[in-house]
Amino acid sequence: MSEAASTGRRLAQLAEIPVSQLERVKPRKAQALAEWGVTSVLDLLTTYPRRYIDRTRAADVADLAVGDEAVVFAEVRRVRGNRNPRGRSRVEALVADATGDLSLVFFNQPWREEQLSVGSQLLVWGKLTEYRGRRQMAHPVVDLVARVESGAVESRMLAVIPVYPASAKYGLTSWEIGTYVKEALERAGELADPLPHALRRRFKLRGRSEAMRAIHRPEVPADPWPARDRLVFDELFRLQLILVLRRRALERAARSIRHAVSPAEASPAGPPSSLVERFVAALPFELTGAQGRALEQIFADMAGPLPMHRLLQGDVGSGKTVVAVATMLAAVQGGHQGALMAPTEVLADQHHLGVRTLTGGLEVPDTGRLGGTRPLSVGLLTNKVTAKARARVLSGLASGDIDVVIGTHALLTEDVRFASLGAVVIDEQHRFGVEQRAGLRAKGRVGSADPDLLVMTATPIPRTAAMVVFGDLDMTVVDELPPGRAPIQTAWARGALEEAAAWERVRSEVAAGHRAYVICPLVEESERVVARSAVEEHARLSASVLGGLEVGLLHGQMPTAEKAEVMERFRSGALQVLVATTVIEVGVDVPEATVVVIEDAERFGIAQLHQLRGRVGRSSWPSWCFLLGEGGSEDAAQRLSALERSTDGFELAEVDLELRGEGTILGERQTGSSGLRLAKLRRDKEWILAAREAAERIVEEDPGLAGHPGLLEEVRFTLDEEDAAFLFKS
Repeated sequence: MSEAASTGRRLAQLAEIPVSQLERVKPRKAQALAEWGVTSVLDLLTTYPRRYIDRTRAADVADLAVGDEAVVFAEVRRVRGNRNPRGRSRVEALVADATGDLSLVFFNQPWREEQLSVGSQLLVWGKLTEYRGRRQMAHPVVDLVARVESGAVESRMLAVIPVYPASAKYGLTSWEIGTYVKEALERAGELADPLPHALRRRFKLRGRSEAMRAIHRPEVPADPWPARDRLVFDELFRLQLILVLRRRALERAARSIRHAVSPAEASPAGPPSSLVERFVAALPFELTGAQGRALEQIFADMAGPLPMHRLLQGDVGSGKTVVAVATMLAAVQGGHQGALMAPTEVLADQHHLGVRTLTGGLEVPDTGRLGGTRPLSVGLLTNKVTAKARARVLSGLASGDIDVVIGTHALLTEDVRFASLGAVVIDEQHRFGVEQRAGLRAKGRVGSADPDLLVMTATPIPRTAAMVVFGDLDMTVVDELPPGRAPIQTAWARGALEEAAAWERVRSEVAAGHRAYVICPLVEESERVVARSAVEEHARLSASVLGGLEVGLLHGQMPTAEKAEVMERFRSGALQVLVATTVIEVGVDVPEATVVVIEDAERFGIAQLHQLRGRVGRSSWPSWCFLLGEGGSEDAAQRLSALERSTDGFELAEVDLELRGEGTILGERQTGSSGLRLAKLRRDKEWILAAREAAERIVEEDPGLAGHPGLLEEVRFTLDEEDAAFLFKS
């Protein structure tokens, strides 16, 4: 699939041309654009219209009835602005067409007085109302089609009017963005198109120049959609090329340890012989089918010729930790070590306690010990461990006496050395950078062999979104909950009576010997934010509705030792209720906790609420989650209703994607030149699959993209510094 010679402006060239070089962009507007995030011609050309108005379908003013929503094409006849004694501004414009007139009214938008100059021609979209006998539209959408400039009328009489994002804060209107884009398109001329002709034919894609013109300057209403397809494909294709190239680079540079582990060890049929089989046999429960399938895939990777590079995705409480422990033990039984890196000390402590409990009683060969075996050793390395304990762990890792280590970023320090690190597990991997993940993996390099890598996320992600974010990883989904888990009953407490019922449930569960969480969005009271704080709520609850109970407090600003002490007292039952911030969002596992009350729940996103709810329901006892809050906005009400309706994390992730868009999924990847400016994961699923297929085919045929220099340049241009260092270093 060779690339034909492509001439024209390249993306990297357009990115180097400042918008100030455009004649229409005056210095003041160039500054406003820069503050808005548009500094180059490429930024401008990738500021796409958010919708289009078909001017040919405009209604006559005289035909409108009160209550109608319509587009009208009219001319400004009069503009008047004023301020009331309280400083609120009001701008009223009288507009008319050949059939009649109406008023446009805007409050607290004083810039409208300058925008709507007399004689300018507008497309106006809004709902017709009546006020004091006068027909008007309040706060309609306005697009300038022609405006008066220095006594002359400048027009853009297009049949289809693109409406661009605008910013009142920076004084940028859709009209202005459109005029800047028009000049940029004209002066840029033809654009280089690095997409091979065969690929364009296969997916019926337009050329890049044609697509860019059609999306910004459509001639008919149908023009923007095939143009959008091409530009969406470009965004996704570049990203998938990066992910496939990264994967291939890892495979080329890496050599596997080739662990002696069999898929049968996931569910041993006969007497347990290996360490993994003994671990599985000793579990107080049967593995779920999903856990068994996950281990089969993982063990096949570990026995293969290339290091494992796999994502383990699972819902809250699905048993990912058991899979992670079995993965590390598969390395240990071959004479290597396992390491698990967590993002917080609370989570690292939790994992350390959980792994020690799960592996209690297991022994490993040791010729230096009487009997030839010793207990499996599990170490903890965080910034809070004492100097003496740290020295002991470092020595044990270097000598091989410690088989499994749990830690935080502390595992990345220079003095951490492993005897033979065979498997790395990274929990909540989105909180670690590419270089951090690569750094821990590099520490385990034995000669020319790399340890296997398993990254876990407890935040379920829709499959197509995962292909964009984690496309360089093989994916395994644990989509079953362990047997015996009672479902969590979720209730949105909208008023005082329902809130009182929540606190009564807390008291009754504590009386039954169980524990409760109370989650607050803030640590301390804030004058700027109206929300309950953990410190204030701890004092209030202790003195009122939970008086007489042992109520503890936990938040991220507490000293590490104090946090550990509070968590230990809560686990032991010395504390019956724990008032906390989201520091306990992920991984904290106290099976006796059966009720969680989340205050000001509307302040949290769906994924965070689902994680917080997952702190209970970790045993066979019935559990409850109470969401306290009025809902506030329509979006907040939809989030809380979704939580009340479903406990399926993957279903909730789809709702989250629908409500809040890609930002909740992509995180920082949506920013910068590698981001998705036009593609939408909700509507472009088929293009994600197509882009992945095309990227894999091209890299398979041309691993270094030597035959596709235009694509190679765009890949390099698209990468941020961290990604570029990782990919090209590999």
